[in-house]
Amino acid sequence: MQLSLNNKHVVVVGLGLSGIAACKLLASRGARVVGTDTKSRDAVSEDVRALERDGVRLALGGHEDAGIMHADLVVVSPGVPSFPELETAVRAGVPIWGEVELAVRALHASAEAAGRPVAQVVAIGGTNGKSTTTSLVGDLLLAHGLRVFVGGNLGEPLASHASEAFDAVVLEVSSFQMERVDAFHPHVSMLLNVTADHLDRYPSFQAYADAKGNAFLRQEPSDVAVVPFADAMCEAQARRGRGRILTFGPGGNFDVTADAVVDRASGARYDRAKMRLQGGHNALNVAASLAAVESFNLSSETIRHVLARFEGLAHRMVLVAEHAGVRFYDDSKGTNVGASVTAVRGVVEPKVVLIAGGRDKGGSYEPLVDALRDKGRAVVVMGEAADAIARAIGDAVVVRRASSMDEAVQLSAALAQPGDAVLLSPACSSFDMFASYKHRGEAFVAAVQDLRRAGAR
Repeated sequence: MQLSLNNKHVVVVGLGLSGIAACKLLASRGARVVGTDTKSRDAVSEDVRALERDGVRLALGGHEDAGIMHADLVVVSPGVPSFPELETAVRAGVPIWGEVELAVRALHASAEAAGRPVAQVVAIGGTNGKSTTTSLVGDLLLAHGLRVFVGGNLGEPLASHASEAFDAVVLEVSSFQMERVDAFHPHVSMLLNVTADHLDRYPSFQAYADAKGNAFLRQEPSDVAVVPFADAMCEAQARRGRGRILTFGPGGNFDVTADAVVDRASGARYDRAKMRLQGGHNALNVAASLAAVESFNLSSETIRHVLARFEGLAHRMVLVAEHAGVRFYDDSKGTNVGASVTAVRGVVEPKVVLIAGGRDKGGSYEPLVDALRDKGRAVVVMGEAADAIARAIGDAVVVRRASSMDEAVQLSAALAQPGDAVLLSPACSSFDMFASYKHRGEAFVAAVQDLRRAGAR
């Protein structure tokens, strides 16, 4: 995988975490770097302005002065949708990469220059469950004694670590990140699921699925493609490459039964009751993770040890507190309808008061309404999508509106009955009222804590 950057004119579009990391990597490899963003100089972070100390020229407030058409390479951050200058550059034959493509090429170049083996890349995609599965795969490989990088869409950009030595690189990859790949070739590529999401960015559901499936394109028979058993959409994407297909879920190579996850090839059996992660959706995540590490030959003892202690991640179906006989769950990472449906159906309590809403991402709320007909006590809606969600729900369950997270928690507590769950799983992005899903989850936790303190007085 060739990478020659010295004295090349490279434009980095979008100066968030990935863009900043890409600028620093490119500058360190001798490129002449221009970093561009639609934000003004006053609006960008200090970390962006500090790039000038690394020799990066900044073109802020728009991309007109960045010289995209004259670049040897353009690196596009995942949050940046296409725009006319970029499309003109594509037609003119300018190479356009994402940060992941750049970082993996740089990682390979560093390994080859140092005469060490190239790290095996594990790419984990899907609409829901990516972060939990990525973290679990990373923990499994670490416990196996490997030097492992875990990141990508999950948090830390790989570009910040492309000069380091790893045995394995575990990347959560989004559809946005897979839009601009050219030589990206993961040893293991996983597609957990595909449900409607980001339809505000893609012209169709199929286009969204195809973006995710780009991770399979360059796989060879020695590679592994991991998909859900009997999922025609995901299998069709996997067959765009030539990887050996492993399936997970009920009936799959890594089967999920009522009480265990079973490796059908070896016969190894992992009792669900002994896993720290609970719930049907997490059993699928475990099965997918075991499929992802199959070619690394972990012992069943190592796997059992990790599964007994791995807790999952913040803001993903976390029990926050119990108050007045009601359990409060934080699933702020439920940023699309499919994730919220899984959360509603996955709680052990018989009835749920759901807090939902935020910035609409396109697509139908009908699957969520179906889940609420089965398990819903009530819904508290908030944010820009409140009216759309309320219209979709109609009279299926009680609907109330809130103007803040504090009010949403208070209304939910009043609507819930002892034995119920109050669940924050918004089915929308957070950017109408909050800086991120983490900020939203933290606001929920704080509001629940305030509720408990008020009740104790």
